[in-house]
Order: sequence, then C-alpha cells, then structure tokens
Amino acid sequence: MPALFEIVPNLSEGRDATTIDAAVTAVEQTGARVIDRSSDVVHHRSVLTIVGSATQVLDAAIALAGVAVERIDLRSHHGAHPRIGALDVLPFVPVAEAGLADAATLAHRAGAEIWRRYRVPSFYYGAAARRGERRLLPAIRRNTDWLPDEGDAPRHATAGAIAIGARDVLIAFNVELAGGDLAGARSIARAMRERDGGLRSLRALSFRRGKNCMQVSLNVTDYAATPLYRVVELIRQLAAERGMDMLGCELVGCIPWAAVEAAAAYYLGVCAL
Repeated sequence: MPALFEIVPNLSEGRDATTIDAAVTAVEQTGARVIDRSSDVVHHRSVLTIVGSATQVLDAAIALAGVAVERIDLRSHHGAHPRIGALDVLPFVPVAEAGLADAATLAHRAGAEIWRRYRVPSFYYGAAARRGERRLLPAIRRNTDWLPDEGDAPRHATAGAIAIGARDVLIAFNVELAGGDLAGARSIARAMRERDGGLRSLRALSFRRGKNCMQVSLNVTDYAATPLYRVVELIRQLAAERGMDMLGCELVGCIPWAAVEAAAAYYLGVCAL
C-alpha cells in the first residue's frame, strides 16, 4: 500500500464561496481528494480536509497557496478567528504507511516551494518545527515579532505568512453556549485547555458568535487521552456553574471512527466519564 497523507488547510475566507470553490478545483486538479469542506462566516475561515499520496498533497498545498495569494487580501480581512495568513495553517498528517518524519519532510518542501513561487514566508510547527519554542501553533500566533523559518521577509503584503506543520490526527470541535457572557466563555476555555492546567492535549479559545451565543472552540490533539464526551460534559458542568446553557456542538472537518465509538459508548452507558 502506498503512503497516504492528509492536509487540513485553514483559509482566511469564510464568506465568498467562489474562492473556496476555486481552492477545491485547484486541489482536485492535482489528483488529491477533498473529503470535507467547512466554512464559517463569523470566523471568516474555511477548513478543507484533503487526502492523497505524498506528491498529490504536496502539489495541492502549493496550489492552495497560489489561490490564497490571488484571491485573499488580509488588509481588508475581518473575522473572529486569529490568523497570520491568507492560507493560515497547513498541517501535513500521516495516514497510512508513513510517519511524522515523512510529513515533516513534505511540510518543509511545501514551505520552500511556496516561498520560491509566491514569496509567502512560513513558520514550521509540530514535528516540522526547526526550533523548540515553535512546536506549538499558539506560540507562533502569540509571538508576532518572530521572523519566519522559510523566506527572508516577515510577511507577504497581502497574504501574510503560513504556519506549516506536521502532526497526528486531531479533532476540531466547537461547543456553543447560550447568552452574551463572553467573560464566562473565556473562563471556561481557560479552565479546559492544557496550557492553563486543564485537560491533557486540549487547546481552547472562546468567541462571540452573536448577541446571545458564545462559542468555545477546541482542538483535541489526542482523542484517546481526552475523549470528546469528557470534553463536552466538563464544559456542560462549567457552563452550569456560570449560569450558562449549552446549545449544541459542532464538528469541523473529519473525525476518527474510534472517537465516535468512544462517545457512543459513553452516552449509551457502556463506559464511565
């Protein structure tokens, strides 16, 4: 069986469907497959899930960078989600017959070729990081004075920079809460995320979705260590303590079947929290 990879590019465009259509078309022309697309107008962001061989996902990543440079101008971009670039995040994920070292090699090749063609610089994170302090994506977002790992310009004038990484499968998952208490939602995100003493492998941010809706946005980087049902039920508990009701949950992109089975087992009473 040949090596199989996934890329999960995050584009800073969630309102213009024609731009995302153009991105999908560019990917499909490389032979890679788009197996999921998700856009959010409040975050002004779209996420694609793409699978293919090493050559296909590499070509798809470079093609997406071209679409982002051509069609997305960060100078006029306004959205709830933090960003450093038009093609904001570009992780390479090994799926079959490959490991993180292989994914990191592809990440570095993508960054070098994107710089050569489009003059968009890149930061490497995860298993692709060349500096220890850059392994975590949030650190790259926070340290706006860092110079890129690829390229000799801090930012492209309209397309910014790209965070290119190599990582294992993660689950992007949002929980929406009723009411207008942004401070309460922020305190829940802070209590949940690993770097502030919360759940292992969990990253969390909070956003205002509307006048009467808050969102806790989560990345579960190890779904075996931190199953989704535990995340949901702890947020439900923390929200209740703050007088907030949980409205529902949202999956962004794809999810491993094992994570679905674990959640089903819990809610069917087969396993405990």
